[in-house]
Amino acid sequence: MHTRRTPRRTRTAACLLTAAALLLSGCSSGSTPSTAGSAAQDSAQEKEPTLAPLPRSTPAALTRYYGQKPSWRDCGAPGFQCATVKAPLDYADPSAGDVRLAVSRKKATGPGERLGSLLVNPGGPGGSAIGYLQAYAGIGYPAEVRARYDMVAVDPRGVARSEPVECLSGPEMDAYTRTDVTPDDAEEADTLVAAYRKFAEGCGADAPKLLRHVSTVEAARDMDIVRAALGDEKLNYVGASYGTFLGATYAGLFPDRTGRLVLDGAMDPSLSARRLNLEQTAGFDTAFTAFAKDCVRQDDCPLGGRDTPPGQAGENLREFFAELDARPVPTGDADGRGLTESLATIGVIAAMYDEGSWPRLREALTAAMKENDGAGLLVLADSYYERDAGGGYANLMFANAAVNCLDLPPAFGSPDEVRAALADFEKASPVFGEGFAWMALNCAYWPVRATGEPQRIEAEGAPPIVVVGTTRDPATPYRWAEALADQLSSARLLTYEGDGHTAYGRGSDCIDSAINAHLLRGTPPTDGKRCS
Repeated sequence: MHTRRTPRRTRTAACLLTAAALLLSGCSSGSTPSTAGSAAQDSAQEKEPTLAPLPRSTPAALTRYYGQKPSWRDCGAPGFQCATVKAPLDYADPSAGDVRLAVSRKKATGPGERLGSLLVNPGGPGGSAIGYLQAYAGIGYPAEVRARYDMVAVDPRGVARSEPVECLSGPEMDAYTRTDVTPDDAEEADTLVAAYRKFAEGCGADAPKLLRHVSTVEAARDMDIVRAALGDEKLNYVGASYGTFLGATYAGLFPDRTGRLVLDGAMDPSLSARRLNLEQTAGFDTAFTAFAKDCVRQDDCPLGGRDTPPGQAGENLREFFAELDARPVPTGDADGRGLTESLATIGVIAAMYDEGSWPRLREALTAAMKENDGAGLLVLADSYYERDAGGGYANLMFANAAVNCLDLPPAFGSPDEVRAALADFEKASPVFGEGFAWMALNCAYWPVRATGEPQRIEAEGAPPIVVVGTTRDPATPYRWAEALADQLSSARLLTYEGDGHTAYGRGSDCIDSAINAHLLRGTPPTDGKRCS
């Protein structure tokens, strides 16, 4: 066993997670005519286009945005400041209106020469970068990094403090999260489709114009405006999970303005949504196998004893999920929510992001499976969905869908397409495959057509970019880090051999030292460096 790790600094989604939760909010998407995982699809992906850089000169129509001077005010915890920066709603038509971007910073504390600003993004899409900065990065990043950089976060358009997309009320989200995502017949499939339609219609009614302009490319262009407003010639950046896609997109669009970038828990931008969802399904299966091996070594594992193989432990969990499908377990929730199969699945998934959560998951499973008490798993599911004690939800899942459904065409166009792909998903994960396949359907009903497509990002001319991958990462499989490092012309691949989602700041001195050297001295690690 390896020795690390401190508890996860903050859940960066499910996304925050893709991440942490590309797939889990059902929308990291793109359809292909062939079966997921087929050789024909893989061959097609090799021909995907490459993201082209933008012209170096700033268009005249954008000059007023690039000339902004933020008006800073104290906000949040002591030492933090906030401001608002404007960006065009539509970069193709800057006269169509503005988007207000919320920005926060904590100035460099010294000693040492200031190196500029360091933007951070925790992932999602939909995770609040400002929340992440004020809760963790601005106080928990290595002291030597905070001493030399102004720590900065901008909530991407449509997220948290930057004109958030809203889709459903709290009670409506409670119903949505309990919807059965493993339909047993056509009637249950129709119910799931109706839930996806209601979610999409709510988003469309809330922000009909903004919903067309929350893509990752637009968010990356917004970051360049923020860079200019901060007075920096280059963008220095640490992105986790989906934040790696955002950072890589920036480097692809602005290679000459790219500074010291760290992309931790990398995504592969060349994949279709169906392939992304399928490979993420396999990633969570890898993480569950690691959890199951650890669980059965404990005296209180509800999934089996010391001689139970991971496959049998998984089958035992599947049987429990099936029991919940027929009869939810009570939770003592004030709003009367029982533990359904869908909520239990999300509760298990939430604990896969950090091996430090495994004991908590083991206890929650024991309570639900042995004592008819689903409270522990419900708490894990609520934390994943960012549901508060009053029954309200942050906009994480709304923004997650809005960005993912715009970035790529939907993974599936109909229930029949899901059914045709079920065998591939169940092969990728016998425990989660069926549910993950159906979760990937919701972008089919999105009110706005996708504007993005799968494409390679090469960022020719950018300085060295550190790409970090964890070998048993559930949400961003290690293969994605290898793929992104292969695409980026200046990438240096840094590998953590271990469990959990992302690696920086989670207890590995080897990882942290390598990244700090890049951020502080501009000395990237040797390509292929491995830490354990």
